[in-house]
Amino acid sequence: MPAGTLYRGREGMWSWVAHRVSGVLIFFFLFVHVLDTALVRVSPEDYDKVVNTYKHPIVSLLEYGLVAAVLFHALNGLRVIAVDFWSKGPKYQKQMLWTVVGIWVVLMIGAIYPVLGHAARVLFGS
Repeated sequence: MPAGTLYRGREGMWSWVAHRVSGVLIFFFLFVHVLDTALVRVSPEDYDKVVNTYKHPIVSLLEYGLVAAVLFHALNGLRVIAVDFWSKGPKYQKQMLWTVVGIWVVLMIGAIYPVLGHAARVLFGS
């Protein structure tokens, strides 16, 4: 593969972008999580109010998005390691990306009920 073609508008570039975006989203989640957890020392009552807002169905969708970001970031990170440290990694990077996407889709389908089940029960009564 000629130099520079790995990331120029192809799967490698888009996986690079998705990896960075998922990493930033995970960072912001951790930042908010640290802030809301720190609130327990400042005002336990306000902490309880914040935690109660997490029971809203929209937050379940955000949690599903977090699961999606963490799973993609982890799986793609393993692919990046293989591309960087396996001599045949660049040759097979496209196949590895589609394998990552396939595994990610299967895992995301499996995460629907555990993550979104509460929201469905609240919205549709069960």
